[in-house]
Amino acid sequence: MCLLDAVIAWDACRIRCSSSSHRAIDNPLRAHGRLGIACGIEYASQAMAVHGALTRGSGADQPANGVLAGIRGVEFHALRLDDVSGELFCEAVRLAGDHLTALYEFELHSAACRLLAGRATVLLDPGHKTA
Repeated sequence: MCLLDAVIAWDACRIRCSSSSHRAIDNPLRAHGRLGIACGIEYASQAMAVHGALTRGSGADQPANGVLAGIRGVEFHALRLDDVSGELFCEAVRLAGDHLTALYEFELHSAACRLLAGRATVLLDPGHKTA
């Protein structure tokens, strides 16, 4: 499931992505005809995953996968995503980490409205064995 449409910009510390999938009737996260605001965490998670893939070193000792280990300080500023008429923009900033962990701050917003924000801890391929 890929919810993001495009990577707008990225560097070693941050990424900005866009999406219009929140308006799709067949969005896989819809329940009872609605796309609740908490689904925005998945949009942010996907942005963090793309950032990890873009910034990952090419060496064999670099983990390729990760799992969302924790979410903290989440603030919801809306009830739903499916009633947002414009594009969604997701920004994630890597605050700290090493080759096995990453701490991100994320925000999901539309053109003029902040929808949600929080922090996430990612464990980078906890089953990965280095040589």
